[in-house]
Amino acid sequence: MPSTIGRDEVTGIVLSGGLGRRMSDDGRGVDKGLQPFRGKPMIAHALERFAPQVGTVIVNANRNAERYREFGWPIAPDAVEGFAGPLAGLHAGMSQARTAWVATVPCDSPFLPRDLVARLAAAIAASATKGERAQLAVARTGAQPHPVFALVERALLADLERFLSEGRRKIDAWYAPLRVVEVEFDDEAAFRNLNTMQELKEEERR
Repeated sequence: MPSTIGRDEVTGIVLSGGLGRRMSDDGRGVDKGLQPFRGKPMIAHALERFAPQVGTVIVNANRNAERYREFGWPIAPDAVEGFAGPLAGLHAGMSQARTAWVATVPCDSPFLPRDLVARLAAAIAASATKGERAQLAVARTGAQPHPVFALVERALLADLERFLSEGRRKIDAWYAPLRVVEVEFDDEAAFRNLNTMQELKEEERR
């Protein structure tokens, strides 16, 4: 078993399949990844930081597929109906990926760390020296884990499918019984999600 995880062994999954209700005034939702931020769609910022860290990228999107294809990466819509959240997006990306590992980030985090995947991979490699290698690494700032910023072994796909088939959707509940390592990051702002139009506008003015 290799001690390190190479960049080419990782498929990046950008999660852009949500309804974005909090970002719309009427509660009907908007496609957050396509909302303009500092001159380009929000997902473009995430891709600029994330794509160089992985071998290839899959965009999980349930609307506006043609718009998302303009960024040059394949699209994977949810197989689970009803906009079921980030676990459904992870499942969609894992089902399409062909690498041993997948890494996830949300589309509405334009400041994500440029060394995210390398640090998660290093933590998984280090865990192998202490016993069984971790199956999943999750970013954390202080006491707050960030489950959608993760590096996941693709061999967990069947386990994830079983969890989803039971109607369960909480990402931390899924990975709780697995071999997980949390990786400390100092910059809380790097994991900031722009969930509302007010947050987006405030960040624009900074």
